[in-house]
Amino acid sequence: MAGLSMASSLLPLSSSLSIASRGSSFSCPGSLSFPTPSPGLKSQQRGALTIRCVRVGGVEIPNNKRVEFSLQYIHGIGRVRARQILCDLSLENKVTKDLSDEELISLRDEVSKYMIEGDLKRFNRLAIERLKEIRCYRGIRHETGLPCRGQRTKNNCRTLKGKKVSVAGKKKASR
Repeated sequence: MAGLSMASSLLPLSSSLSIASRGSSFSCPGSLSFPTPSPGLKSQQRGALTIRCVRVGGVEIPNNKRVEFSLQYIHGIGRVRARQILCDLSLENKVTKDLSDEELISLRDEVSKYMIEGDLKRFNRLAIERLKEIRCYRGIRHETGLPCRGQRTKNNCRTLKGKKVSVAGKKKASR
């Protein structure tokens, strides 16, 4: 009996699904259909699939922005490094979706030369762990959650210290 109720609960879900693949769509009766983009739009198409984002360095960068700003979506690439990559490749700073396949391949090769994303995060994490192991000043400050670059802690650094906690029993001196 429990199997029958489970099957009936799955039935409405399956009737609303629509599967699209390579231009042909298979849909169940009573399903919703979405309009396909007209051929006049500037989206790149491979077969009948639409490409919305370009993948560089393991990250999907936006198509509708210029390459200089799209590259900054990758962890480890800022404004200066993005400009340096464009200068090294002598690429024009155009909208990402207008890049040709050869330009994309050369861009991916150039970005792969730098330490980005997971490798960079792992490198920074291991450096902090090493500081903690050798018990240096910066490592101890990382462990205690306090700033380690010489900032004052009497008034500020709420980001690291957390919410303000009032101390019980401390009263102002009366005159």
